[in-house]
Amino acid sequence: MHMPLTDFRFGIIGCGRIAERHAAQIVRFGRLVAVCDIIATSADTLAKKYNAHACYTTASLLLQQLDIVVVCTPNGLHAIHTIEALNAGFHVLCEKPMAIQFADCTKMMATAELNKKQLFIVKQNRFNPPVQAVKALIDEHKLGRIYSVQLNCYWNRDASYYKNSWKGTKQYDGGTLYTQFSHFIDLLYWFFGNVKNAQAILSNIAHPVIIEFEDTGIVNLEFENGILGGIHYTVNSYRKNMEGSLTIFAEKGTIKIGGEYLNELEYQLIENYVINDLPQGSPANNYGNYTGSMSNHDKVYENMIDVLLHGAPAYANAYDGLKTVEIIGRIYKEARYI
Repeated sequence: MHMPLTDFRFGIIGCGRIAERHAAQIVRFGRLVAVCDIIATSADTLAKKYNAHACYTTASLLLQQLDIVVVCTPNGLHAIHTIEALNAGFHVLCEKPMAIQFADCTKMMATAELNKKQLFIVKQNRFNPPVQAVKALIDEHKLGRIYSVQLNCYWNRDASYYKNSWKGTKQYDGGTLYTQFSHFIDLLYWFFGNVKNAQAILSNIAHPVIIEFEDTGIVNLEFENGILGGIHYTVNSYRKNMEGSLTIFAEKGTIKIGGEYLNELEYQLIENYVINDLPQGSPANNYGNYTGSMSNHDKVYENMIDVLLHGAPAYANAYDGLKTVEIIGRIYKEARYI
């Protein structure tokens, strides 16, 4: 019989597809006590699988004896549910993006501080082996001065993905950069720091009526440290995801992390240095008709437990989540729509 590694008691708000990913990790590290969804069948199905209590309102879930609440609801509800859980006296692990408004992120952080609780944001792409290798290169200054960077996000999300869903709505989704590519934007901040200026041209080319915002964007960035950056993103890649890549041009090297979701080291030419023997990464999140980012939720949970039990540094703290939302918000604010 499997024995959890800790006595932490978890609750999940939102029982969609990503909640199953969390539930599988929760039972490794603690106990899943209760799950909540306004769609009763969704809550009942997940609860039955993990022998948990099914709740149909956040109020009923927050009355349970819990230690950590995991927020897996639509983007536009992250702030509301996170703040409710923090005020109820629980730590929170919130799925990406932290929120879709910068002001909501600051409220979430203030509520965590007021209640002396930890607020964690899922940033699983930080654990991809090539991402970690390149982050170490940057931190150790092995690339010298970084000149410019290019982020490419070429995925497929067809009409069936958005059908009968909160996805594609301004209120609950927020935009393609929030739902599809916030992990990629997070890496820009993690690698290169704050964005000083942004210019963007956005368009909804292939999803008119289906979604309420852009399906394609071309973005120019200027970072505070002088690095120039570009982003080309779309969900119009024919039939399937094509690429999620980040290329860095620097004084002492050029390097590209590629694959469908930043999972492969595609190119490197670095002065007096070679990245060798990268460990095998986790597979992508598989959602049936499409795939998402690399599945590193095990590492997210390992770090969260280490923080709570031993005071370890949080690998993706709330401030980093806020910075991702800030950059996306800046891009959308400065964008011209055609």
